Amino acid sequence: MSLFGTDGIRGLANVDLTAELALDVAVAAAHILVENSNDRPRAIVGQDSRASGEFLEAAVVAGLTSAGVDVYRVGIVPTPAVAYLVASTGADLGVMISASHNPMPDNGIKLFQRGGEKLADDVEALVEARIGEPWQRPTGAAVGRVINGDQLVDKYIEHLLSTIDVSLSGL
Repeated sequence: MSLFGTDGIRGLANVDLTAELALDVAVAAAHILVENSNDRPRAIVGQDSRASGEFLEAAVVAGLTSAGVDVYRVGIVPTPAVAYLVASTGADLGVMISASHNPMPDNGIKLFQRGGEKLADDVEALVEARIGEPWQRPTGAAVGRVINGDQLVDKYIEHLLSTIDVSLSGL
């Protein structure tokens, strides 16, 4: 059975979609990024407002940074914000913790590739196949860093405002 459905991984948070699974998926995705990059990879990580997003986001960030990826945490944002920011910043990966319209106890992990598009199905399959593989963990300066991405959220808001031609003053 495949972890990835039509729109990422979804399930009952802390039952089907656990912190351990989120960590493993992040590490597997990071392995692919690190192998295919000459520079230190960068990821944008956002979440919706579900309570389970807090522990899932922490697990994703831990997995990515432990594998040598710098992570920009953008906090609670809509899914299109992560896609836009991956594309506009040239980041290597985007991760959105959200189950969209699914019931509140559910949650999900959606991965975006460079350019802000949904991760290709063949890459999702590769990520899934590489979960749990042995690897040489980076140490010292080679581990990833966590960066506050508030300035990126401001960039997304500016983008949204640039798409409308009516005044929003007084709202």
